[in-house]
Formats: sequence, structure tokens, C-alpha cells
Amino acid sequence: QGQLVESGGGSVQPGGSLRLSCAANGFTLDYYTVGWFRQGPGKEREGVACINSGDRNTFYEDSVKGPFTISRDRANNTVYLHMNDLKPEDTGIYFCAKTSTGWMDSGTNYGSNCWGSWGQGTQVTVSS
Repeated sequence: QGQLVESGGGSVQPGGSLRLSCAANGFTLDYYTVGWFRQGPGKEREGVACINSGDRNTFYEDSVKGPFTISRDRANNTVYLHMNDLKPEDTGIYFCAKTSTGWMDSGTNYGSNCWGSWGQGTQVTVSS
């Protein structure tokens, strides 16, 4: 099934930006919906954004609409999460996963069993 590898996390001040990368090892992401998730300290995992296989449809959790953008680079077999205007509440471990059948209806309603090939995550810390 393969695994996804996240990178690009780090520590930034409020208002800063980061670009997270989700790369696939051993398979192509072209035919999958790819999603970004995060788990903040003491919080449950939530869906942040996803993009369908044709790149025509995207979903964003309400709190990140506007500052965050999800995009796909087929030449590099990578999906990115561009994060601008970061806030302390964006702090957490960010994961990516893929699905052939799932979608995100909200940050908490995303059918966790539909998503697979979870990576190890990348830490994002936003503080002054």
C-alpha cells in the first residue's frame, strides 16, 4: 500500500507561514484523494484540508479557510499544505493520508476508517 512522508514543519511566530509536503513512497498519488490532518496538544485528530484525485474539489476546515491552501504537484508526486497567518491554535502534529472512497465533511466528520498510508507526521509550533 505504501506510506506517505510528511515534511516542512517547524517553529514560527504568529502570523508566519509554512509549507508542508506530503510525498508518496513507492506509489503514485494521482488517483487518490489526499488529506491533511492535525492533532493539537490534548486534542483529538481533526481534518484540516483535502483535495480530490482530479484536483477539482477541495475541502477546508472552517478555521483554516483563507489562510491555508492545499495543492498537488503531480510531477513530484507530492501534495502540499500552504499555511499562512499561522496562529498558536494551529500548533500540532500534521499528518497526511490518502483515500479512494472517503472525503471530509467537517474537521471531525471524515470517516477515519477510509483513510490510509498515514505518515509519521510533522510538528508545527506557533508561538511568540
